[in-house]
Amino acid sequence: MLTTEDPQGLNDEIARLQRENQLMQQLLAGQSQTAEDNTEKVPGQASAEEEAAESTASARGGSVDNDNGPMPATAAGTSTRVPSETDGTSEAMSGSPSASQNQPNSPVQTASSGSVAQTPASAAGKSAVASQGRQAAGGPVSQSPAPQQTEEPVSSAEVPDPINPAQPARPTSVPSVTEDEATSQQYEQAKADMAKRKRRRVPPQAEKPMDIVFVSAEAAPWSKTGGLGDVVGSLPIALADRGHRVMVVVPRYLNGKEDHKYAAAKKLETRVGLNMGSTGFHEVDFYHQHDNQVDWVFVDHPVYQRAGNPYADEHGAFGDNVFRYSLLSMAACEAPLQLNIGGFRTGEAPGYPYGQRCLFLANDWHAALVPAYLAGKYRRHGTFQDARCILAIHNMAHQGVEPAHTFASLGLPDDWFDTLGWEFPSWSATPGPAFNILKGGILAADRVLTVSEGYAWEMTTAEGGWGLDGILKNKQHVLNGVVNGIDMLEWDPSADEHTAASYSIDDLSGKAKCKASLQKELGLKVDPKVPLLGYIGRLDWQKGPDCALDAVQGLAQRGCQTIMLGSGVPEYEQRMRQSEQSFPDSFRGWVGFSIPVAHRIIAGCDIILMPSRFEPCGLNQLFAMRYGTIPVAHATGGLRDTIDDVNPFASDTEPSGTGWTFTPPDAPTMLGAVDTALDCFHNRKDVWERVMQAGMAKDVSWERSAEQYEQIFNWAFIDNPIRYH
Repeated sequence: MLTTEDPQGLNDEIARLQRENQLMQQLLAGQSQTAEDNTEKVPGQASAEEEAAESTASARGGSVDNDNGPMPATAAGTSTRVPSETDGTSEAMSGSPSASQNQPNSPVQTASSGSVAQTPASAAGKSAVASQGRQAAGGPVSQSPAPQQTEEPVSSAEVPDPINPAQPARPTSVPSVTEDEATSQQYEQAKADMAKRKRRRVPPQAEKPMDIVFVSAEAAPWSKTGGLGDVVGSLPIALADRGHRVMVVVPRYLNGKEDHKYAAAKKLETRVGLNMGSTGFHEVDFYHQHDNQVDWVFVDHPVYQRAGNPYADEHGAFGDNVFRYSLLSMAACEAPLQLNIGGFRTGEAPGYPYGQRCLFLANDWHAALVPAYLAGKYRRHGTFQDARCILAIHNMAHQGVEPAHTFASLGLPDDWFDTLGWEFPSWSATPGPAFNILKGGILAADRVLTVSEGYAWEMTTAEGGWGLDGILKNKQHVLNGVVNGIDMLEWDPSADEHTAASYSIDDLSGKAKCKASLQKELGLKVDPKVPLLGYIGRLDWQKGPDCALDAVQGLAQRGCQTIMLGSGVPEYEQRMRQSEQSFPDSFRGWVGFSIPVAHRIIAGCDIILMPSRFEPCGLNQLFAMRYGTIPVAHATGGLRDTIDDVNPFASDTEPSGTGWTFTPPDAPTMLGAVDTALDCFHNRKDVWERVMQAGMAKDVSWERSAEQYEQIFNWAFIDNPIRYH
């Protein structure tokens, strides 16, 4: 659940909805006044409804007054109530039973004519309510029936935030809907709207809203092979929430006729012909889907319609990838000029194009030709004079290098070859002159951005620059790093549908249940005292799976249980299988990938291992800290930026740290860091819990990242745009 320091936007919206609700109540009250007059009360005797309210007030420790005013009675004199989406929010956040809890999906609760529903006794009511809270959070559910509730939704109560209790709490009032006001279908829609309002708060708005165009090879959930898809699937939404108009341009990958993931996208009438140099003109179509206030634009061309992932199939990388992504880059340049995809943040046609004053955010080498096209083609003809382009580098190891003779297929002027010029080394398969798309993008971009401050520095070194460190050193004045965020709704330990129990920073008891469930699922000994360590990631050299596999024996000797989840290099996959055979009581290797299993590993493990040789940002350490799982990671790139080393001797008022880092990335060094962590796990339980809570309190939301991106976008417009030749 997203956090906020000043939820003013949400408060304003709530106030408006309350005013509308009060007007409706006044209208309904006039219709039901006669029925109300016929309801008599015995002097000196409290009604059942008042007793229920008094019981609720006692359980809450406060008043039951509702800021929305009294609930109206129906014309028949019955008390009708629709459960609010915010009922029981306190329990979902804190992990402890609340005296007021209703299921979001429960039916409308109506008392019989002439009577009022009764509130159960405190003990039984709390037990059943707690069961409902676990069901809403995705945990195990009691089979006993849920009690009816009569108390009003908490209107102006403040609910502690599960991520950082020190931050101001949020009001939880939402409008209620009665059966008289809506049909069953309308009621379901109202519930969905309330859920959306509850889960997606309105963050502070940008002072200068911009038109922003993302260009990427991936965007989750439509296409994803790694962190790039996650970033482009989440960051645009966070920026749109701040008031920007945001478009995302990605290929429309189709894997056969049965591929329906783009079913919600509508084909636009606009077809654009692109001059791709020596390969001639190529026409592309565009599909559009407006979702979460973002314009998702999918470029359609036959080169994106093939089996495999976005870049390769079982035979290896596609041989025409440079053409496929140069086509994407040029189509993205045309999109803000040609596509009428709706008014500001509406997504409704007829609309108007984004226009020439926009901010392009080109991601990795696949989109690095966008700044080159802007500087080398469009601006020399008077177009996009007021636009800016920032190149976001997620991984320097991938640069888009091709033999020189294919340069003419890019559609760039011939005098741009030197800007992209490169040389294949003598030992390569095709030695000699070449061109480097990422190099050209760096030189042509107005600013360069990467996914952590640590990686921004590493890119300027010979070890981390992959041959482009000299160019990046010359652009250090426009080079910035911003750590990625994570989806705080998908990764929420208090409401994770994939885990055995829910828990929060205030109540960690559910984590032990998650651990026991994971141990049982893996066929390991169920023992809370045994440290459970996890590794999740691609099995390739960068992620350091060999380091983790080399440490399996040492971890077993230390009494640890270890689980590895991932796929990749066959050698590492085979070593995982062999390790499980060699250490059947302490090791499990899961070849492949499963999102539910990844959630259960993150929630159930005590420690997450991240021995990456280099890591531009890293996401697993953010997921882990969100779930109170402590990272032990190589001190590189974003891992070094996001993990604060533990100080076991810190006082209660001092930061305790969020994990342990080590260097170099080898098994003996990693085991040394694990030893330090295990000493704390076994002998300093108070410190261990503080470290868990420090990680859970850390702000890893996309909202934080979006604010930093926004600042860099503003900087881009301070200087004149890059013009070449």
